[in-house]
Amino acid sequence: MHTPVLLKEVLHYLDPQPGQNFIDATISHGGHALALWCSVQPTGKILGIEWDSDLFTRMERRIQNLGIRENLLLVNDSYANLEQIVSDQQFTEIKGVLFDVGLSSWHLDESGRGFSFRKDEALDMRYRIANPLTAKEIVNNWDLAKLAKIIAEWGEEKHSLPIAQAIADEREKKPIETSRQLAEIIYAAVPSWYTQQRIHPATKTFQALRIAVNDELGNVEQGLEAGFKVLAPGGKLAIITFQGLEDKLVKDFIKRHGKGEGIEMVTSGAVKPDFNKEIKFNPRARSAKLRVIKKSL
Repeated sequence: MHTPVLLKEVLHYLDPQPGQNFIDATISHGGHALALWCSVQPTGKILGIEWDSDLFTRMERRIQNLGIRENLLLVNDSYANLEQIVSDQQFTEIKGVLFDVGLSSWHLDESGRGFSFRKDEALDMRYRIANPLTAKEIVNNWDLAKLAKIIAEWGEEKHSLPIAQAIADEREKKPIETSRQLAEIIYAAVPSWYTQQRIHPATKTFQALRIAVNDELGNVEQGLEAGFKVLAPGGKLAIITFQGLEDKLVKDFIKRHGKGEGIEMVTSGAVKPDFNKEIKFNPRARSAKLRVIKKSL
C-alpha cells in the first residue's frame, strides 16, 4: 500500500472543510486526494491530475472499486497545463492546490522503465510514454559536454565529467540500454572512496537523467505559477519536494510573488516528517519538505 508523505501535516495546513474544492495536482495513488475528498463531503469536489497514463488508469480503477467517483474528477495531463485543465473542467472556487513533486515509489518499484539503478530494466525514465525523449537517447547520443552539464547541474554530481566520459567511452563499444548497465559504468568511473558513501554513486546521475527526460524543473515552475493563479483569494498552495533543486524553485517562487502579488506564509520554513512517526516506517519520506502559502484576500 502506498503511503502518502506528510499526510497529517497536509490536512492540518490545508484545513479542508465540507463544501470546499481542492486540486491534487499529482494524484498518483490517491493517498492525499482521498483524504481531502473525505473531508470536503458531501458537496465539496476534488480535481486530481496525473501525468503518467499507467498511474492514471490504476487510480481510475481504484476509485471505481471504492465507489466514490462522485465529486472526484480525474484528468490525465501535466500540472504544467493546470490553468487549461481548470478551465476545461469548469472547476472553480478552489480553496487549495497540492503538489507532491518528484518521483513516485511506483516508478522505482513497478514501472519497469529504468528509474532505479538497482534494477535491470530498459533505460526509459519517461513519465509520459508519448514523450519521444528517453534516457537511452540521452546517454547514447548527447555530446560529452552536454551530458556532463546536466549531470553536474541537475544531479548536483561533483564527479560529472569522469562519469560523462565513461558513458561516452562505453557507448563507443556498444549501446547503453539498461539501468544496470549504466549503474555499473558510473560505479566504475568514480573514486573507490565515493562508492562507500551513504547513497549509491549512480543516484545523482539517474536523478539528472530523469529530470532531463521529463523537463521536471520546467514543469514545476509552470505548475506553481498556474496553481497560484487558479486559487481563490484566501486559498492555499501546498508543495512537497524531495530534493534541493525542487525546493529552491519553490523558495524562489515564494520570494518572487511575496514581493508583489500578496503571499502569506502558512508554514514557517519547511515542515519535515517526524522520524519516529513517519520516516521509521517510510524511509523514502526522509528528504520530504512541505511548504504552504496562502493567497492574500
